[in-house]
Amino acid sequence: MDKILCLLGPTGAGKTEAALALAQAFTGAVVNFDSRQVYRDIPITTAQPTPEEQTRCPHRLYGFLSLSETISAGVYAAQASSAIHETLAAGLVPILVGGTGLYLRALLEGLAPIPDIPPTLRATFFAAWDQLGAPVMHDKLRAIDPPYAAKVHPNDRQRVTRALEVYEATGRTLSEWHAAATTALGLSCLKLGIRPAKPALDRRLARRIESMLHAGALDEVRNALTICPDRRAPGLSGIGCAELAACLAGETDLAEAKRLWLANTKAYAKRQVTWFKKESGVHWFSPEEIPGMVKLAGDWLALGLCPRPGQGALPPGPPAGG
Repeated sequence: MDKILCLLGPTGAGKTEAALALAQAFTGAVVNFDSRQVYRDIPITTAQPTPEEQTRCPHRLYGFLSLSETISAGVYAAQASSAIHETLAAGLVPILVGGTGLYLRALLEGLAPIPDIPPTLRATFFAAWDQLGAPVMHDKLRAIDPPYAAKVHPNDRQRVTRALEVYEATGRTLSEWHAAATTALGLSCLKLGIRPAKPALDRRLARRIESMLHAGALDEVRNALTICPDRRAPGLSGIGCAELAACLAGETDLAEAKRLWLANTKAYAKRQVTWFKKESGVHWFSPEEIPGMVKLAGDWLALGLCPRPGQGALPPGPPAGG
């Protein structure tokens, strides 16, 4: 059976550096599974690999989607599956890299084929969100689908309205659709996780925001808004873009935008850690343990040897923090 590597973890943990080390060691190609890094025109603000980093090995599914477009987990999984099989056909090792747990689940485990939702219905729920507000809409979701509502942040407009529109159109909750999922990829996968201790991750996130601003994130968002003036567009409503767009609109100053950006990023990283705690079979490493990660991957690729997570040659991962 063909094999793939999967590198997961919270935002800012150091996945890009580790992915490049794996790609160099095993002649690999990186396949993105981060829901923000699929957008073009905002590579700095979404922390996509730099052009120099992307010259070091092939990179797939970065910056291909316009700012006004959405992409479901199911559509992503179909595109990622094609990219993975093309990578294997080229004689390269696919290395999945990202932090969007739902994308990874859709790819490795499959999602049920939810019917297309009429655009008019989607527009109706978007309008309801604007009229009623986030708390009311999240309460509506909690009333029909408590398990899914517990996983979704109340301010996540895209996922809350998506769940409501699916229920309205099909009479089934997203939890019910997900329970009916079928296997998608069917390949052997080694899951490698990077998870710094919380104080270290917080410092990394603060430094990264400063680096993004130094690299031109504010000008990048300003230019993106000329391409897509709707600040609520899927590509511009995410963390980083939203705070800088508010700054550019005069609603806050840069210092406050940075504070909110960091606070929202920390909260997002915490949710990612919580999600990935439930992911089975992950071998956890700290950012300093890349050589050990490469060693484990090499043994698995060559001989199929792999200790149980947390046992054998692999040192225990650091605590996740709160």
